[in-house]
Amino acid sequence: MFVDRTDELATLDRAYRSGRAELFVLYGRRRVGKTELLQVFCADKPHLFFVATLASDAEQLATFSQAIWRFTHAEAPAGFTFPSWEAALAALADLPGRPVVVLDEFTYLISGNKAIPSILQKVWDGVLRRTQVMLILCGSYIGMMEREVLAYQAALYGRRTGSMLLEPLRLRSAAAFFPGYSPMERIAAWAVLGGMPYYLQAFTDGLGVLENVRSQILDTRGLLYNEPLLLVSEELREPRNYFSVLHCIAHGHTRVGAIAQHAGVGVPSTIGAYLDVLQRMRLVERQVPATERQPDKSKKGIYRICDPFLRFWFRYVHPHRGSLEIGLGDAVLQQRVVPTFAQYVSYAFEDAAREHVADLAAQGRLPFLPERIGSWWDRHTEIDVVAVSDADGAVLVGECKWWDSPVGMNVLEELRRKAMLLPLEGRWTHVWYALWSKAGYTPEVQALAGEEGVLLMRVEDLLDEGGRSR
Repeated sequence: MFVDRTDELATLDRAYRSGRAELFVLYGRRRVGKTELLQVFCADKPHLFFVATLASDAEQLATFSQAIWRFTHAEAPAGFTFPSWEAALAALADLPGRPVVVLDEFTYLISGNKAIPSILQKVWDGVLRRTQVMLILCGSYIGMMEREVLAYQAALYGRRTGSMLLEPLRLRSAAAFFPGYSPMERIAAWAVLGGMPYYLQAFTDGLGVLENVRSQILDTRGLLYNEPLLLVSEELREPRNYFSVLHCIAHGHTRVGAIAQHAGVGVPSTIGAYLDVLQRMRLVERQVPATERQPDKSKKGIYRICDPFLRFWFRYVHPHRGSLEIGLGDAVLQQRVVPTFAQYVSYAFEDAAREHVADLAAQGRLPFLPERIGSWWDRHTEIDVVAVSDADGAVLVGECKWWDSPVGMNVLEELRRKAMLLPLEGRWTHVWYALWSKAGYTPEVQALAGEEGVLLMRVEDLLDEGGRSR
């Protein structure tokens, strides 16, 4: 199932229509849908789609050589191989028309032959940049793609004509995988799976969210049971240590000192190296209060797992693998997942609300243009949603309630109290309020919101299903 990716396809189409040689770099996490995107893009264009593997360098060259030959011939002669990678890549210049050449899993080629980027640089400078070829380098190892292809020290630096880091699908697009679910069920499914198409396709809206969790995640035969093990082990030399770090973060140890103490893999000065790698892999992110003007220099940073599915797995699967391995999936579901699942979804609901603020800003539906969107906290208080504009002197503060009952005046009054604790210091002269609720609002809140311009959001608003802020 191919969903959305409208902007990404438009970017690739613009490059294709440029009328010049293109060296485009597409990269992103495994399972994010890079290959599917490129297949859709190439479908109506003359193309050569080569997927590298872990085979030997000689085998890769032979397979690539035959793919080039078959582009203009019915079949390749048995055993046909160009004498070198340089010769094979140079042969792309002879392909007719405006061909798209995709080198998928490009990092596998580099792993088998470290000279590939330098060889490609030589051929690009000498031949390909004066042709009509659109060459796309695609890779899943983000760190290696950035280091070997995009970095200043890389042989190909300065040659690319475009690049794209493919991000997971946003909530609205991910929800399209489950047309049979209610809005609340779609939020819950996204809280478990996030926006990775491969994960989303593992669930079916013919079953409830927790039934899918039981069959696809908590069952040792399930499609997603071992997924994080494969993801981390494939890319890292010391997966055990990284698993310890991810486990600690998933269980609420979010500061460097606490992670070092509970992970047992190093002191704070060495934990930073693990966190840096996980950030480059886009598995972990560092967050600071949205009010911080210089986030990179802030000492208030905490770490969290970016991907909802990894958060779910490290919270509910990793600690209970022993029970799951002996067939106690039902017990784990009922005794470990169900009692805290609503609370778990509520955290994802906050993420969805922050994403929604960005959507509102893009649609011109906020009274100012935010520069930073996030949350805010100090030692005693937390505000779920904070959007800041220093230029406009404005701030929006919001509260999210994944409750089964309507939100009442007490929540709005508490939000106002917490807003007074923000470090305003004369920076913002306008404070706006917003609420996101699973079950709607009391009449009193709705009446006051209409008078004072408080934004009241429902689940349908997050999914763009006809709901509108009030």
